[in-house]
Amino acid sequence: MIEIVVKTENEERHVRVSAEELGALVRRIGGDDDRFLVVQRIPDLPDVFAQVWHEAGGDGGDGEGDGDGNYTLEYRDGAADRHFQATVDGPEAVISALAGWARQEPGWDDGPAWSLLDMGAVREVPPLDLDEEEREELEEHVREVLIGGYSSRSELAELAEDYLVTGDHRPVSPEQAEALVDRLWLERVAEQAGWEGETDPERLTRAFTALEEAGITARENFTCCGSCGQSEIEDEGGPDARGYVYFHTQCTDSAAAGHGLMLFYGGFDDSSETTVAVGHEVVAALEAAGLHTEWDGDPGRAITVTRLDWRRRLVG
Repeated sequence: MIEIVVKTENEERHVRVSAEELGALVRRIGGDDDRFLVVQRIPDLPDVFAQVWHEAGGDGGDGEGDGDGNYTLEYRDGAADRHFQATVDGPEAVISALAGWARQEPGWDDGPAWSLLDMGAVREVPPLDLDEEEREELEEHVREVLIGGYSSRSELAELAEDYLVTGDHRPVSPEQAEALVDRLWLERVAEQAGWEGETDPERLTRAFTALEEAGITARENFTCCGSCGQSEIEDEGGPDARGYVYFHTQCTDSAAAGHGLMLFYGGFDDSSETTVAVGHEVVAALEAAGLHTEWDGDPGRAITVTRLDWRRRLVG
């Protein structure tokens, strides 16, 4: 798998794709509402991305028809004044360039004829006009969600912008929110660079993947609360799913704060027998992945994952 996130115009999000999957996504674009894709490395970094535009039968951006259309390939290398563009004939060269960029291979950019784009002057972001208490409260809240590890930079920026809103008073602009989040995000990226080996959240994902393959619908950070989770989890299950397990965002916050992780589970037939059986399967999968659990076999009680060291690597 290539350590990237691919986002498409029709709002699909593909995390850690193979070279073959990346190629299929590039070859696919060109139709209505599916003309471009944006690629970010994992972890996402501010002002570092690549993107491609293609419109089948379109004008390639120059106003003149060109049959199947050229591919407009771009990448930004850390700042708006390092934004490059090239026109590429055919998808194979695009696929090769994107894969090389994603893997940071030497000479990946040797093929296309790149030109530097003038993105205009970069506007200076004014400092936050907040008192010390408000600033600390805002940063603490953003850090809590950031450490949870499931939010993207854009989601965190939206949270930071809205957190201190009262009525019509919006003390944090979109640009200020983005600058704040980027600073805290980069701090966390630097911190995780020192982590070695598999972390507990990665063990959790491994257990959930095994459960999914065994017919148990397993969802991480699913919905905002237990009520929403219970009302929506059945829609997540496939036709052969026997039961489910999930935790919601409040559970994530608790785990990130060092208080363990509560898991909610059950059978899709609503029977106690199936719920107990699913509970035992969940516990077995977690323990097989190297995690510790507390559960007394009561179908009315949640399973708790204990002694968690919550270090979830950022994606973006």
